[in-house]
Amino acid sequence: MTDAAAKGETGQIYFYFTALTLLTYLVAPEAYLIDVSTTFMLKNQLHASAVQVSMFRLLTPLPIYLAFIFGLIRDQWNPFGRRDRGYLLLFAPATAAIFLWLALSKLSYVGLIAGMLLVMVGARFIAAAYWGLIALVGQEKLMAGRLSALWNIVSSLPAIAGAAAAGYLADHLNPTQIFIGVAILTGAIGLMGLWKPKAVFHHAYEAPQARTTNLWGDVRRLIKHRAAWPAVLMIFMFQFAPGANTPLQYYLTNTLHASDAIYGLYLAIFAASFIPIFLLYGWLCKRVTLEKLLWWGLIITVPQMVPLAFIHTGAQALWLAVPIGLMGGVAAAAIYDLAIRSCPPGLQGTMMMLIGAGNLLSSRASDLLGSQIFASASSPRAGFIYCVIAITIVYALIVPVILLVPKEVMNTTDGQKSDKLEAETLAEIGESAPATS
Repeated sequence: MTDAAAKGETGQIYFYFTALTLLTYLVAPEAYLIDVSTTFMLKNQLHASAVQVSMFRLLTPLPIYLAFIFGLIRDQWNPFGRRDRGYLLLFAPATAAIFLWLALSKLSYVGLIAGMLLVMVGARFIAAAYWGLIALVGQEKLMAGRLSALWNIVSSLPAIAGAAAAGYLADHLNPTQIFIGVAILTGAIGLMGLWKPKAVFHHAYEAPQARTTNLWGDVRRLIKHRAAWPAVLMIFMFQFAPGANTPLQYYLTNTLHASDAIYGLYLAIFAASFIPIFLLYGWLCKRVTLEKLLWWGLIITVPQMVPLAFIHTGAQALWLAVPIGLMGGVAAAAIYDLAIRSCPPGLQGTMMMLIGAGNLLSSRASDLLGSQIFASASSPRAGFIYCVIAITIVYALIVPVILLVPKEVMNTTDGQKSDKLEAETLAEIGESAPATS
């Protein structure tokens, strides 16, 4: 393939995943737009406490905690004979219908939990298809680092928009209007199932990286895959941040008397501050090995949340959101780069859904822990500082986990082949049946 043809193919891949990522993450129920909007519904309409909000945020993602099941289904089931596109065609309209049901139902704590649980189920099938496909293409095209950077950048845009808009929506729209809008956007994801760019799908499911066996054979292969578990552990620890969500929301709005919009704006600035680093990562990953990027990124991230201990006004929180975001960018991109590289052959959906489960389970569980620390301390400020200390300790403990990652997974730059890794892949699929197209 000529350089011009290779660039054209890469451009098609970027364009496709940019469009799919924007839609998927704009309406993902765990993302800022819906997550923050529902917490404001709980706080303002239903007058829930911080602990009740955290419990809601812990319970509703139950399907995500079990997301490996959806990943296994994606890796085994071929709906409509269209593979990942079949999941978009089937589950996007189904999820939109659930949002419409929420819009037409009377708002209640139990009803909101039930509705969001159903939404999470539909969204997991969409996510399994999305992540399985992006990881498969990342492995086949040796683009794990660049696709990690692209995902982090593009998924940040709906996060920024959702975080900035959530406070405004809470003040100006009722829950029915919010859910109807989200239902329309979710239905649009189904249209992506009709799009089949050659650069993404041509022979994608015929490559060695896509081969699978039967259900129990795949489970055994996943358990034995040495590279998988350090990546899952890293993302779990990286997202363990008591104090960064509900306690911060209540600390800003109740203790520091900032508006709801300030909290949403803080989240938007925080997410936006990652983007320059993600762009830098997309350039660095082709020139620096993943191993070095992991070490650099995780060491820089250790003191990331310390500035939160020094906020006394909402305005200070907005200013400090910038350095806090900048400090976490390299680590975030490197961990997802590692996750894509670490997927066992034919189990991209399962592996990436495990990553997603570790991400959200850690975030929601640590949020509940942080809310309990915040509520039980001698003062709100003391409780908030204890949360920041806990985050910093956990981040410091991530660094030595790098030593558990097999060298062959991280000792190359993006686009560089690893003969040892290719040999291990071929050896693993030696017992696998050829994948169906």
